[in-house]
Amino acid sequence: MTVTILIADDEPNQLELLSFNLEQAGFAVMKAMHGQDALQKIEDHSPDLVILDWMMPHMSGIELCRALRSRADTKLLPVIILSARGEEGDRTLGLDTGADDYMSKPFSPRELVSRVKALLRRSRPALMNDTLEFEDLQLFPSRMEVHRAGQMVQLGPKEFRLLSILIERPGQVFSRAQLLDLVWGHGVYVEERTVDVHLSRLRKAINKPDGRTEMPNLIRTVRGSGYALRAPH
Repeated sequence: MTVTILIADDEPNQLELLSFNLEQAGFAVMKAMHGQDALQKIEDHSPDLVILDWMMPHMSGIELCRALRSRADTKLLPVIILSARGEEGDRTLGLDTGADDYMSKPFSPRELVSRVKALLRRSRPALMNDTLEFEDLQLFPSRMEVHRAGQMVQLGPKEFRLLSILIERPGQVFSRAQLLDLVWGHGVYVEERTVDVHLSRLRKAINKPDGRTEMPNLIRTVRGSGYALRAPH
């Protein structure tokens, strides 16, 4: 599974240097020269992680980070802020704005690659691990396969994506609106009940992998809130 990273920086040399090092590490890279361009690319392409320079024209990295954290579809998007401002107060402001990590310039591109990998392991384990497990459920992202108690589970693309989101953060409740944005994309008109339909299919598939034997329910409906992956009572 290829991980896509968006880098937003108005310094062309810095942008090319970081892009080269991330591509050498196996990541796909998108580039933006200012904050508005970055926001449009995030809306259109849904990258897995973004790297934002603090000082950019049209919209700064800090302003863009605030905007991302205010929206349901990008609230959990991993963000690294880059800045020539190395004072403790600047770092605190960057992190308080919602950034997951903050790097002061100058820095080693190798260190940035390491920080990217560490952040993805924490925030998007499905992208970095070959296997995600919860109870007797196993999801293999690179093979697009799911097993329950050793049996193969047949899922459609939307159901697989829904399960990937839920199994990355067991116990976390996702609203229908969040799941719509994360699975179907921001700005795509789909009725919220569509989520219920696909969650019902997903629940049926993993609760009866052989089509006959009913297994304990792992997907919980949280009344008035949404859905979560939780252990059976």
